[in-house]
Amino acid sequence: MNKGKVYLVGAGPGDPKLITVYGMECIQKADVIAYDRLINKELLNYAKRDAELIYCGKLPGKHELIQEQIHDLLVEKAMEGKTVTRLKGGDPCVFGRVGEEAEILAGHDIPFEIVPGVTAGIAAPAYAGIPVTHRDHAGSFTIVTGHGRKEKGQDFINWRALAEGSDTIAFYMGIGNLKNICKELVSHGKSPDTPAAVIEWGTTKHQRTVTGTLATIEREARAAAISHPAMIIVGEVVQLREKIRWFDKVDVFA
Repeated sequence: MNKGKVYLVGAGPGDPKLITVYGMECIQKADVIAYDRLINKELLNYAKRDAELIYCGKLPGKHELIQEQIHDLLVEKAMEGKTVTRLKGGDPCVFGRVGEEAEILAGHDIPFEIVPGVTAGIAAPAYAGIPVTHRDHAGSFTIVTGHGRKEKGQDFINWRALAEGSDTIAFYMGIGNLKNICKELVSHGKSPDTPAAVIEWGTTKHQRTVTGTLATIEREARAAAISHPAMIIVGEVVQLREKIRWFDKVDVFA
């Protein structure tokens, strides 16, 4: 039996132009594309006419396919000798569960490649006019999950180290936990006046950004009815938005 090959590809943060050249090549040559909810569906237009497109998207608390079924799907299609592109939003190694999928493929001796992508924690704030590092404001940058596995709660996050040791913090998948995130950061040493931003649907035409401080951002986001997907950015760099909010002034999708 000739095994196929699986490409674990980062599709970028939303703007279809932000996919890598190699990521696009993986879409174009795939026999099967297993894609997630947050990829821009325009990218599927570049698939082969006879490519099999399989939706594997997940909503918070509601999964179209559970992770184990996705594992089985990748193995099954590769064992049929097909070229499979597993298309994930952002970068597959940043909260994309690519490690789990790669382990399964390796366990079945199925050839695979991991194709990096542009992650939302850098791209969304960049489109909002917030660079995650800056010589005058931030010499460190930390990526953190905004929610943990239910059996672990938030205990695995070292809040004190996070509050005291990182200039800019990007929380993924945390909009439902925003109030707790702000409370924990303040209680572990961050000033309640620390600037904060929430960016909804970053890098897409639906992008919205609200700003405030750790003391006010939860209220601001609630008033604006911000929902997922959304990035939470905490740090002094948020202040730069008023000077360099370029995306709000240019129609990049024209």
